[in-house]
Amino acid sequence: MGSSCPRAPTFNLEDALHPRAIILYSQSLSASEDCIDKRFIRMNDRIRAREVRVIDDEGQQLGIMPPYEAIRKAREKNLDLVEISPTAQPPVCRIMDYGKFLYQQEKKDREAKKHQKTITVKEVKFRINVDDHDYETKKNHVLRFLGEGDKVKATIFFRGREMTRTSLGRQILERLIKDVEPEAIVEFRPRQEGNTLHAILAPKKSDKEREKEKQKAAAARSAPSQPAPPPVAQVAKPAS
Repeated sequence: MGSSCPRAPTFNLEDALHPRAIILYSQSLSASEDCIDKRFIRMNDRIRAREVRVIDDEGQQLGIMPPYEAIRKAREKNLDLVEISPTAQPPVCRIMDYGKFLYQQEKKDREAKKHQKTITVKEVKFRINVDDHDYETKKNHVLRFLGEGDKVKATIFFRGREMTRTSLGRQILERLIKDVEPEAIVEFRPRQEGNTLHAILAPKKSDKEREKEKQKAAAARSAPSQPAPPPVAQVAKPAS
């Protein structure tokens, strides 16, 4: 698949002389540069166009020139000539430190991934003959996963003759849904696929709400406890 970079508009001489057109063109170049796909990039001697529009490393337009002349200007600064908009007429190239540019892009990508919330689906398995103690243990697992912001897939697997008692499995999942209702929303009601019955539960509270609760609880733990006021001495009144 190719890059989803925005296509730079084509310009004639009148556009270049119009101040408003120059501003729009600069914005398009900036967007194209941010979307460079290093898998399909052409730079320096790999640029095949007869003429290219050149932007220097400070963002100034140098005009239209043959690639060899633009490469010479780039090498005078120990930089690279990078084709940032190959679909424009003529193609747009920029003089830059390509290695530094890739490093900065990878750094931005890593920072963006740090702020991404990965939602995982945890599976909790039940049996149709589950006893109360085992059920409570598994229910607590479900509540813990939901409290951590994960989705939960509650599954019941039927073996052999248990396929004739699927209604019992449905009752267990409906009971679970009712028990965790304050903490969960049901994304998928219990449904059967082959010899498996499952339901999908998602946390009811958002990440921001959970974060606020954690901060509030942490503040309550760190706040110094205030001493209780001393008891007020009561003086008995003499009988009249």
